[in-house]
Amino acid sequence: MGPHRSHSKIEPVPAKVGTPHRCRCLNRISKRLNENDVIDYDNDKRFADHDNEPGRQYHCPISSLIMPAMQPKTDFDIAIIGAGIVGLATAYKIALAHPSLRICLFEKEKEIAAHQTGHNSGVIHSGLYYQPGSIKAKTCREGRRELVEFAQKHHIPFDMCGKIVVATHPSEVARLDQLYERAQANQLAGVEKIDAHQIKEIEPECSGIAGLRVPCTGIIDFVQVARTLAEQVQAIHAENRLKLEHRVIGFDRHDYYTKLVTNQGPFRVRNIVNCAGLQSDRIADLVDVRLDMRIVPFRGEYHQLIGAAKDKVKHLIYPVPDPRFPFLGVHFTRTIGGEVECGPNAVFSWKREGYHRLSFDFRDSWDALSFAGTRALFRKNLRYGIREYAQSLCKPLLVRQLKRLIPSVTSADLQRGHCGVRAQAVSRNGEPVDDFKIEHQHNFIHVLNAPSPAATAALAIGSHIQALCTSRFNLKG
Repeated sequence: MGPHRSHSKIEPVPAKVGTPHRCRCLNRISKRLNENDVIDYDNDKRFADHDNEPGRQYHCPISSLIMPAMQPKTDFDIAIIGAGIVGLATAYKIALAHPSLRICLFEKEKEIAAHQTGHNSGVIHSGLYYQPGSIKAKTCREGRRELVEFAQKHHIPFDMCGKIVVATHPSEVARLDQLYERAQANQLAGVEKIDAHQIKEIEPECSGIAGLRVPCTGIIDFVQVARTLAEQVQAIHAENRLKLEHRVIGFDRHDYYTKLVTNQGPFRVRNIVNCAGLQSDRIADLVDVRLDMRIVPFRGEYHQLIGAAKDKVKHLIYPVPDPRFPFLGVHFTRTIGGEVECGPNAVFSWKREGYHRLSFDFRDSWDALSFAGTRALFRKNLRYGIREYAQSLCKPLLVRQLKRLIPSVTSADLQRGHCGVRAQAVSRNGEPVDDFKIEHQHNFIHVLNAPSPAATAALAIGSHIQALCTSRFNLKG
């Protein structure tokens, strides 16, 4: 459903709003201005013929010049599309900053956190791998601190158990040193180099020649965090809402509001934040945002250690990442529920919300494969992709990779676990978009790329989006 623009009728401005000449001018120009447009009353030529008060300064949004009774009635001040952890954190931060605003989260599923939030590894990331100065690095560091404080305040279980990054071959030592330098640049407290003996002290079953100990990594249940955020948003304002099973299918922009159309009916809203994750580019398409990227889904497949094999992992164990490839490689992760996950493999997903190896959707597959950037990405990473698919299909190949870190792991120690799908933005030249990507247009803000560590960084991302909303939408209250 394509968007179209219509115009609400603007009634004459009552005299008490301002001087007569201002009223006549507003009557004439208000139909040509959006709610958030800004006018300079003293310098705008549209006022020149009627300005009888030289030197008068007036610079403000046009909406503030119009009586509240004249503005069309709306259902919500802010609509947020997507009730994953980024959408919920954004709603929470806006509600804290502007408690009088009416906020509604629209979620197409029967429950919140149904996709990326509910299928991730549950790791509280340190920010070790991210380019210093990037939004990723900054929001991961700040978001981790806020997440821990939020969990403590609301009694959400977490464990800052720490992780080690292990070099198993001499060729990896130089890259390990580079990671250490990046940790210092990203201001990660307590990161230290460790030798083979110290690796054994921390993880007796792990084998390596050098490593990094990263104490500011932990584990948590992000679904529980998401549920708590939803409760807090609704507690801040009695008219805040969470509308489940409401799929957004279109928009109809008017002068002072946008009609947000869902499968269960339309809603009049003033401003909209797109946090739709795996569907974020499609939501942007509905309002004709010109994108230079597309969401390409990658499925992460996990196995679990079973029985006594769980005791082989005390903390989190990661390999040194290969910079030639876009993912970290298989690793061992404890969960807050007491399980130990191994993986993930990273393979192209034939369905954006497909959590099984045989999941398939024609539209999702066509959208990805018809995009030149996807094909370019595959060409650049062909060897890596073939290896990942081979490990997905052949368990012994996965075990061989895991043995590099823990030699005693056997095929009998593993059973298939859950899958997650990562919404990876890919540019037209085939490069994965590395940092968060947020764009704004009219009364929309679009979060177009928020991959890992988005769950860890969610509260900091929410603060960033809240600041954008306050500025772009001229929020009050």
